[in-house]
Amino acid sequence: MNHEEFAGFYQRTARPVWSYLAHVSGNPALADDLLQESYLRFLCAARLSDGEGACRRYLFRIATNLLRDHWRRHAPSSLEDLPEAALGTEQGSDIARIESQKMLARGFHRMSSRERQLLWLAYAEGATHAEIAEITGLRAAGIRILLYRARRKLARFLKQRSSACEKRS
Repeated sequence: MNHEEFAGFYQRTARPVWSYLAHVSGNPALADDLLQESYLRFLCAARLSDGEGACRRYLFRIATNLLRDHWRRHAPSSLEDLPEAALGTEQGSDIARIESQKMLARGFHRMSSRERQLLWLAYAEGATHAEIAEITGLRAAGIRILLYRARRKLARFLKQRSSACEKRS
């Protein structure tokens, strides 16, 4: 991969990798740092001839491992110590959509890091079960059930939150 090819690859992958890191970690500043470190390690690995799909999965794998390393070094003492997931809203967004995004972010925040990671890769990045397994280091056979459980858990959180909001109204 020459300089121009890498620049194109970076333009196509930097935003999705950053979004993944920011939403899974809940910390945009950490996502900035890990994104830079991910590309540095990616370039040092010299796996540039595997094709764009494989390079993209490898980059996500590096980002995932860096995130895990960060969590190991800075393990929170309780759920309250975890940062809330960042929300991006466009100017002029309607109030119902913003409230839905806030509810989704709160539910997403209550989930484990693995569940957030799986949901983000599957639904925000559109990764297949095999790609998720390659990125996360989990067995491909288990991804389907883990995603099912994560979706059910998020749905429960959203339903509880919705019920609580209706009772206040």
